[in-house]
Formats: sequence, structure tokens, C-alpha cells
Amino acid sequence: MNRKKRVAIITPTLTASNSGNWHTAARWARFLRPRYHVAVDQQWNGTDADCLIALHARRSAASIADFFRAFPERPLIVVLTGTDIYRDIDRDRRAQRSLELATRLVVLNELGPRRLPTQLRGKATVVLQSAPALKPGVHRKRGFDIAVVGHLRDEKDPRLVWEMMSQLPVDLPVRVFHAGAALDPVLGRIAAKTARSDARYVWLGDVSRRRARHLMRDAHLLLHPSKMEGGAQAIIEAITAHTPVIASRIDGNAGLLGADYAGLFTPGDAAAAVRLATRAAREPEFYARLRSVCERRAHLFAPERERGAVNRLVDNCLNTRLRSKR
Repeated sequence: MNRKKRVAIITPTLTASNSGNWHTAARWARFLRPRYHVAVDQQWNGTDADCLIALHARRSAASIADFFRAFPERPLIVVLTGTDIYRDIDRDRRAQRSLELATRLVVLNELGPRRLPTQLRGKATVVLQSAPALKPGVHRKRGFDIAVVGHLRDEKDPRLVWEMMSQLPVDLPVRVFHAGAALDPVLGRIAAKTARSDARYVWLGDVSRRRARHLMRDAHLLLHPSKMEGGAQAIIEAITAHTPVIASRIDGNAGLLGADYAGLFTPGDAAAAVRLATRAAREPEFYARLRSVCERRAHLFAPERERGAVNRLVDNCLNTRLRSKR
């Protein structure tokens, strides 16, 4: 009987962090375990593995280099995060070396491959992340609720949310529910101050994934203002919970929603975000347009689709005896 092949998944953060990297690693491990022996850790410790999957080119660079030195002919899959693909690969030698050593480079949105160096684009594979579908939520009828889901750090641009609060029309019956831990204490203090001064804004702090999904399900709209994303899981979870989205026009958002999606605004432009939120709240036809597009794209984020893509990726890598020269 042939033994199950061993797959090691490396993620720089584990379960206590409630981070996107951890959730991706845990989900992929679950997808792969029926066919492979899978171990998830923060760093490769030298144990034998037939294939390594590393999330984050820069932060997992040591594990990537060590595995390549130990097993230069074995598959090495690097999953590129938002900070990798939209910052680190331009200036960090460790991230650049990880790209060179990889057998395959996974990007998490449809526009991601264009950010890779031309000579490495042949290694790229797009894998869209997923979330189980939820039944539609029950919206309050005499108001308009907006959910924001993302830890408070610069990349997620929470400052735009607070700037929006001062620009939203005073007669707009809006409430903004903001879920996310204060990874930057300064941002946490601003969130708390905003919540004290504006009753329309509620900062929930860190919440479980389940509660965050229910928050998005029960909101009329998700606002996702990030400066950089590999492929925004919050957008995927909103779409599969039947909630339309307005988001910054960056590849990690547009590469999920579609480049011509009507709910995109220039990154950092709070006034443009306010205009879109106001239209969604006041114009039923515009809101229905956003919702219709999101509903049509929901099938792209079905768990069975991601499961198939991940298993095909690993199968193909393991079935290729010798990789191309890197």
C-alpha cells in the first residue's frame, strides 16, 4: 500500500492571532487531509515532508530557504499575502528569494499575477479563497447598517472609517459596526474615542470568526477600505452571506469583485466612500445593482471550488518529478 504523502504548511501566525493567514492555513489543511498527512506549524523544523506550503514570502523566508536546501527537488509552494505582493517583493530581498525558490506562487485574487516579475509569472496560480454560504440576514427596516471587519492596523486603513463618520449626512440613519482587535494601540485609542463621541459608530473589538460573519450577514453593507490585500477574506465572507460590498479599488479587492464593480472607490478617499455608502442607503436601484453583482460572483468562493483548486495544485506539484530551474 502506498503511504500518504506528507505536506507541511507553514504560517507565521497560529490560531491565537485570529489572523487571515491562520484561517487560510487551517482551511487548506482541512481540504488536504483526506489525501495527505498534513502538519501546520509556524516554522519548518526539519521534519521530512514531500511538499512544503508556506504562507508569506517574507515572514516564512527562513523556512522556505531551509526546506529548499534540504530537499531541492521537492515541491515548494509559496502563498503570497497582501503585504508580500503589494510591498515586500519590491524591496525585501528575503521575499524576492522566496519567489525564486518556489515551485509555484499562489496569488489570492484574479489580478494578482500582474504584480509578479515577468520572468516568474509562469509559476503563478490563482486560488480564490472561500467561505460557507449563509442564509440572508434580517435587516432593520428603519436604518442602514454598515459592517467593517478587519483588525486595526495601517494596512486596513481604519482611519478612513473614522473620517467617514464626520462626513456622513446627519439625516442618514446609519450605524457602523467595526470589528477588529487594536493591533496598533494608537488606532485603538482613536476607535474608542470615536465610539464615545459618535453614537452611530460602534467598535466591537476582537470578535470570533462566527460573530464577524453574522455581523456581516445582518448588515446592509460591508465597507472594506484596505490599502493592501492579497485577497480580502472579509469580502468573500460578506458575499457568501448575501451582503454587498463597497471597497477600495486595490487589486486584492477588485480581483474578487471585478475590475468594473460599481462599489469601488479610490484608496484613502473617504469622501468617495461616503458617496457610495449614501447611494447604497438611499437609492434602492443602486443597492440592488451591487447586491446582484455580488450574488453572481458568490459561486467563485464556494468551499468545494477552493478545495478542488488546492488539491489540484498539490497533486500537480507532487506528480511533477523535476521542477524547472529556479
